[in-house]
Amino acid sequence: MRKIKAEVIKDKVRDLFLQASSFIGDDLYNKLKERYEAEESPVGKSVLRQIIENNDIAAREQLAICQDTGMAVLFIELGQEVMIVDGDLNEAINQGVREAYVGGYLRKSIVDDPIFERKNTQDNTPAVTYIDIVPGDQVKITVTAKGFGSENMSRIKMLRPADGVAGVRDFVIQTAVEAGPNPCPPIIVGVGVGGTMEKAAMLSKKALLRRVGEHNANPNYAKLEAEILDEINKSGIGPAGLGGRTTALAVNIEYFPTHIAGLPVAVNICCHASRHAEIII
Repeated sequence: MRKIKAEVIKDKVRDLFLQASSFIGDDLYNKLKERYEAEESPVGKSVLRQIIENNDIAAREQLAICQDTGMAVLFIELGQEVMIVDGDLNEAINQGVREAYVGGYLRKSIVDDPIFERKNTQDNTPAVTYIDIVPGDQVKITVTAKGFGSENMSRIKMLRPADGVAGVRDFVIQTAVEAGPNPCPPIIVGVGVGGTMEKAAMLSKKALLRRVGEHNANPNYAKLEAEILDEINKSGIGPAGLGGRTTALAVNIEYFPTHIAGLPVAVNICCHASRHAEIII
């Protein structure tokens, strides 16, 4: 049994959120430059140039890419041969988030009561954490700082099995188009299909973490991703909603077996500041 100190987890979580807040992934950065070269709209091209410049400044000065520094979400793959010692795993995660947002001067956006008092927790905790127990003696930590301009445009729908591929396609396209300029396009569209209501929602969030340009290994789903992306970009919404051919940068679909009577579909939208980072301990 391999032992990992809770303090190590805390330090890695802190460093990952600081990294994600200032440095965009090379996959996303290169896709933005690619779309800048291909964009036909002068206004859309100008917006994309400003987005790229903003990313350059954030990385150079180690400043937040966006003023909405997001809600802390973590996906953790915990090896079943790992023992977390000298502390509590969940508290270590939250302390890492706390140190990143307070020490890194990132905006704190979390309220403790979602309906009544809505009092800011002042340290951006608690984090939303998903933990999977997997074989091995390693811990993989993936963090994402999820802004809510895009989160608020996300949707879930319990389709009927008879709705099939067309129903899924139409729902995803409708959700992205109706979002319009609100999620700060160009966007990344995460789609979760199958499982139960909450499983589909979790899959849609996890789908956003896939590298831009990588497709589902299943060719049927890869084809559907490409078709939906093409239709969304035909909408003309464009960068910042000001018109153009670059409304979305990627559509990523993840799926899971489901009940014979159901077809859950969740759409989680992320803006062009798709901030995430990962490490294996």
